[in-house]
Amino acid sequence: MTSARRTIGVILAGGTGSRVGMSIPKQLLKIAGRPVIEHTLAIFQDADAVDEIFIMMHPDHLAAADAIAAKFPKVSRVLNGGGTRNDTSFAAIAALGDDADPDTRLLFHDAVRPLLDTRIINEMVVALDSYDAVDVAIPSSDTIIEVNEADEIVDIPDRNHLRRGQTPQAFRLETLRRAYLIARQDPNFLPADDCSVILKYLPDVPITVVRGEEHNMKITQPIDVFIADKLFQIGSTVAPSPTSVEEYHELLTGKVMVVLGGSYGIGGDICDMANGFGATVCSFSRSQTGTDVSQADDIEKALADAYAEHGRIDYVVLTAGILNRGPLADVPMEEILEGIRVNYLAPVFTARFAHKYLKETGGQLVFFTSSSYTRGRADYSVYSSTKAAVVNLTQALADEWSTDGIRVNVINPERAGTPMRTKAFGKEPEGSLLSSRAVALTTIDVLLSALTGHVIDVRREEPGHVGMSRSELEASRIAEALAEVGSEADE
Repeated sequence: MTSARRTIGVILAGGTGSRVGMSIPKQLLKIAGRPVIEHTLAIFQDADAVDEIFIMMHPDHLAAADAIAAKFPKVSRVLNGGGTRNDTSFAAIAALGDDADPDTRLLFHDAVRPLLDTRIINEMVVALDSYDAVDVAIPSSDTIIEVNEADEIVDIPDRNHLRRGQTPQAFRLETLRRAYLIARQDPNFLPADDCSVILKYLPDVPITVVRGEEHNMKITQPIDVFIADKLFQIGSTVAPSPTSVEEYHELLTGKVMVVLGGSYGIGGDICDMANGFGATVCSFSRSQTGTDVSQADDIEKALADAYAEHGRIDYVVLTAGILNRGPLADVPMEEILEGIRVNYLAPVFTARFAHKYLKETGGQLVFFTSSSYTRGRADYSVYSSTKAAVVNLTQALADEWSTDGIRVNVINPERAGTPMRTKAFGKEPEGSLLSSRAVALTTIDVLLSALTGHVIDVRREEPGHVGMSRSELEASRIAEALAEVGSEADE
């Protein structure tokens, strides 16, 4: 950022959950394998523009907040929230003391907005170099009406000038402190958000607005829990990506990776890349090792053999899958059972036997799904339904294994150029398919990340796509760099 001033993210977590009908606060509800507030804290923890984090928690749940805060090094204080939003904000200001740098930047964010884009944080911090107050908002797609006490319309404002407010709201400390000192002397002061306090009590202070995002939603009503979970599920997540072969090598050296289905296609590329990055890779498949992933005993033996040889397993990746097409009524029963065994029972067996090894290392399990998991397709009924089940399994295990320190994610590649797809659909137009190398590199990025419970979309590069994986160009560049390293090693 352009200034050395300290920036503090203040996470407002004082709600009780009464509106979502839960016995615990909504910020502690689990979505995609983690409490909502953890998703929110992770965003601020990973934001380079943020130096420090305060958690303002409901007094009845401070112990839970303390336990969660221990996972995030930037969290410096867990404090009692107040009876209202404004009381909570003022408590954060008071906690800084009178000696705090008046130019300290404060970003107040609802704990129950776990889908915040880092872009918004960065733009707000930059805006604070020119303004003392910054809000975030999005245009209103609905017509807004004003009514009287009798629910009769009295005005329909021009929506071109209307915005829907979100958080964070960002301020220079001294400006917000001054506004609150005036507000707290007003006997008619009504609780409002922090920008409203500036607007009413320091009307000469301009408040600029940063563009928000539709997905930066607030979990308030019961349906919001479902929507937020679905937004996590559909894969708008991008895994943090190392930038060089050397960085990958540093992160993967000494790690042991088991790939089930590693003989060719995406699995083969994962093995090749991970080997090149310095990982110890154990690849199992029917053609390589006689390992049949539809058989529980074969999976158990593969994992046991890898552990016996190397003494640890850090990552387990299951890429094996089978795509049988045709109307369900016409598909032979053996093909139906084969699809269920390979596409669903194999992930269940893999999870069952990998758990004890991954618990030792705090490792990660990665599955693969298909874009058809979101909606069943004709002639793909067994395939689509098993891939949907794998997504559900991923999210359930991420929740179930969170206390064991095991991460579980699932990769959702767009149509990729793999032998399985060629067998099912024949040769397709050049450039219409995602390369298996791009999928492999994104998979490795996910393995190196702290993500859990996520569906990660991998798509061909398209302008404006939010959930973009590593580009195919970048995957090619990394692969070429690996090849050069390999050639130098052979000389």
